[in-house]
Amino acid sequence: MRVFKRGFSILSQPNPRIFVALDVPTAEEALQLVSSLQHLPLHYKVGMQLFYQEGLPLVQAIQAKTGKTVFVDLKLHDIPTTVANAAEVLLKNGVCFFNCHCMGGLEMMQTLAKRVRTVSESLTLPEKPTVLGVTVLTSMDEAALKRDLQVGQTSEDYVVSLARMAQDAGLSGVVCSAREVAALRAACGNDFVLLTPGIRLDSGDHQDQKRVMTPIQALQNGASDLVIGRPITHAADPVLAAEDIIASLGAIEL
Repeated sequence: MRVFKRGFSILSQPNPRIFVALDVPTAEEALQLVSSLQHLPLHYKVGMQLFYQEGLPLVQAIQAKTGKTVFVDLKLHDIPTTVANAAEVLLKNGVCFFNCHCMGGLEMMQTLAKRVRTVSESLTLPEKPTVLGVTVLTSMDEAALKRDLQVGQTSEDYVVSLARMAQDAGLSGVVCSAREVAALRAACGNDFVLLTPGIRLDSGDHQDQKRVMTPIQALQNGASDLVIGRPITHAADPVLAAEDIIASLGAIEL
């Protein structure tokens, strides 16, 4: 097993974080995976499948076990008050990193951002809250945007417009494809969080992901953080796969 220590980053954004997508069906499998990766500088993402099965107790267990950030990926999307109430529940249970859909609109995101500020001021939280807006799912390409959602803009222009709306609403950043990161960094500045899922290590089978990129490409383009799932969790040896990814980025000195 390799020993990692903090090193010098050559990437465009300092201190990028890798969130391992815990896309497994049970708490037992999730905690087993977390335990095997605990020696690495990784954070974790709990998505809908695992959250709806195991709930907040699992999120709290991972936080207690690792001391790392857990991104709760529920993509909140409802009327403004309902989304704000859901965010308050998450915050009061120690969840400091979560997201909503930008397509919920400006008022929804403004109401959410205001509630997060108000509630976080009254709580002692493990970290400053980060709330991201989901722009366009990485499973959708430009053809799907035009055909299914009747979007007349290019995918890049549409994503930029959604990100600017999220920024105006007071959110911390957005979830976006790595293919739009450079345009978003130029449009939204260096302090705006750009988290990119759909990360793949090569040009092989992407399954349901269409707008993808390698980890180093995403970070060089200006991504703040990455979500990596299948390249780690579906690997024959997840620990070795994670170690190889970290080593390849140059952000960690072996």
